[in-house]
Amino acid sequence: MSSLPPLPYKNWADTKDTLHLFLQMIGKVRLKAHPKLNHWWHVTLYPHVRGLTTGRIPYGDSGFEILYDMLDHKVIIGRNDGVRKSFSVSGLTVAAFYEALFSRLDDLEVPVKIVGKPYDNKSTVPFPEDHAPRAYDRQAVSDFWRALCRISSTFETYRTSFVGKQTPVQLYWHSFDLVVTRFSGRAHPLEGGTQSDKEAYSHEVISIGFWPGDDSFQEPAFYGYAYPEPVEMNQIALQPGNAFWAEKNGGALAILKYEDARNADDPAKEILSFLNSLYEGAAVKADWPLVDLKHRSL
Repeated sequence: MSSLPPLPYKNWADTKDTLHLFLQMIGKVRLKAHPKLNHWWHVTLYPHVRGLTTGRIPYGDSGFEILYDMLDHKVIIGRNDGVRKSFSVSGLTVAAFYEALFSRLDDLEVPVKIVGKPYDNKSTVPFPEDHAPRAYDRQAVSDFWRALCRISSTFETYRTSFVGKQTPVQLYWHSFDLVVTRFSGRAHPLEGGTQSDKEAYSHEVISIGFWPGDDSFQEPAFYGYAYPEPVEMNQIALQPGNAFWAEKNGGALAILKYEDARNADDPAKEILSFLNSLYEGAAVKADWPLVDLKHRSL
């Protein structure tokens, strides 16, 4: 039996859209309340033993945390002094989730105000006005969390061989992908793009991640890319053999389908072979100092 649960996109696409909007609201709270960090690291969510969490967010002389529990399907907001508020999410509309989240924050005397509309999402309806019924398959959400837990462990193993600057394992709630990004240490400011793009791509990176699929690519997959993209990056030989190169936004994107990894004898080994082949090949082509960046004690 695979250590990864099945995640057929078409079976939970509507639930995924619901979950994505719920998590955007939580992520926007962290964006608003947390001190700013480089490359937008202050906006992300993190895998938790029961779901996804903001981690501790400093607030005045205290702090708070928002946990989206994907086993009991509730949101729990806790302060440093132990006071907590919670609410169940099953069956809620986006507007009802918004009201429940911010009324609990007010009850806890954490009156955070966000831009109350989706960001870079196919829904453009402001959160407080979105009263449409929403699908919520509890089992699918729990399966997604179980996949994130296993993938996060593999991504943590991937992180251990690198001594340079790199992100934690973190989920970007706008694009809904779990990411680890490595930096060469060399600046390479992005020309053009939005202010957020310029902040994200101020330095050379090689980034890997997992996303659960969307309408343009209707299955979950692992991916990798480099910025700036080295010449002939799509000629790098990827591992395992069923990994392949695709094109996204005019650039080369390495892909390993989740289902191919899930059906392997050792899914974690299969994923690591993909991540390492992408990183090593891209780093060579981009002339990164591989020896200096390698953890020598491993």
